[in-house]
Amino acid sequence: MVQCSTRVTPPRSWPDNATRFFVLVTMGLLALQVVMASAFDPRAQDPGVRADTAPGAGSPFATLTTHENEFFLAGKHDFVEADGVDEGLGPRLNLDSCGGCHSQPEIGGTSPAVNPQIAFASGVPDGVPPFITLAGPIREARFVRNSDGTPDGGVHALFTITGRTGAGTCSIAQPDFATQLANHNVVFRIPTPTFGAGLIEQIPDSAIAANRSANSFAKAALGIRGRPNFQLSGRTITGQTNNNGNDGTIARFGWKAQNKSLLLFSGEAYNVEMGITNELFQTERDETPNCQYGMVPNSITNVEAATTVEAVSAIEKFAMFMRFLAPPTPSIDTPGGTRSIITGRIVFSVVGCAHCHTPSYITGNSAVAALRHQRVNLFSDLLIHDMGLGLADGVTQGQAGPREFRSAPLWGLGKRIFFLHDGRTSDLITAIRAHASIGSEANGVVGNYIGLSEAQKQDLLNFLRSL
Repeated sequence: MVQCSTRVTPPRSWPDNATRFFVLVTMGLLALQVVMASAFDPRAQDPGVRADTAPGAGSPFATLTTHENEFFLAGKHDFVEADGVDEGLGPRLNLDSCGGCHSQPEIGGTSPAVNPQIAFASGVPDGVPPFITLAGPIREARFVRNSDGTPDGGVHALFTITGRTGAGTCSIAQPDFATQLANHNVVFRIPTPTFGAGLIEQIPDSAIAANRSANSFAKAALGIRGRPNFQLSGRTITGQTNNNGNDGTIARFGWKAQNKSLLLFSGEAYNVEMGITNELFQTERDETPNCQYGMVPNSITNVEAATTVEAVSAIEKFAMFMRFLAPPTPSIDTPGGTRSIITGRIVFSVVGCAHCHTPSYITGNSAVAALRHQRVNLFSDLLIHDMGLGLADGVTQGQAGPREFRSAPLWGLGKRIFFLHDGRTSDLITAIRAHASIGSEANGVVGNYIGLSEAQKQDLLNFLRSL
């Protein structure tokens, strides 16, 4: 009898097809999980430049008098205007107007998204240094050391007037940036925003000193020290010195708090960044004889002017424009919503950020009513701090050493594109983490930040971008 088996042998291809089907389904599910994880990433992220259309800055104080507003407008006009060779521009310079560098999110701000230095270099013999790109930031270059190894630290202008309209036979060369870059001898600075600067100017020294002493135990526990940019000698006012030529009071403007006042800030920038001499800096930085096309100093008080406004020199107008610029307006709900921003501000204080980025001061008895006894929500102690090896630039200014920088005021941060003194990043998280390195006073605070939950970090970032 023949036995008939009931076992059915499937085609050889059946299990292979089933396996393929299973693998394809599994891969599809995994791919879907990756997409979903990417779409709902729990990690905190920088919200980026605040998206609301209003710049939130760039306007004068609403309480200025008619005449103060007149000076503000005159200063703004000069601040924006591009100067020519016949007006004293150069011979060496970084750009031809103040407004070109200070334009984000409005005139008086900081480096814009599109770098005007690229267009400025077009059509002339000057080349564009490799550290200058169209996507920014605007930069000035400083050399750390001289060729003999001694400290330099000065600005080496990117461009010249050679080949420009009105420059005649002037023929000078740019610095040899390629060699200096190869020698790791170049460091950079980006423009600081000037909104609310008149309020900062009117903060009493005593308030800065008192804030330095406040919360001393908590600061010491985190390794925070900080000091004003002056040196006290013999505990007498006349014994205080500052290498920038100040009178012993606390300097507060610039990346290393090297400038005392807005007038000094204006005069130095006019001379260094644009090459235009003035009543504070009366001699040319480059005195090549056939490259001088204006009387020196180039800009002074016009004693023959018909009106007071016309009489005032350019640097006085620049200073008054910045002095009368209102501070930035923060957002109460963007980004992340009001609850997140409020929580983020609490986190900001709890982790220790507020020890250096002091939320506010009160101005003194200013001669300008709009600046008198006003709250200054700047988020800076205006002190210089040791930021360690990671941010060190090797440059000394005044009493601020190679690793020291002023706590940058954070108001207006929500509209800034570039961060840190050299504009090395546009990501707020990267900027925060860069505060930590060997020897930095911020190590303890950054450690606290790293220990936060991702939700807490996001609240903190939302708060910072709301400013």
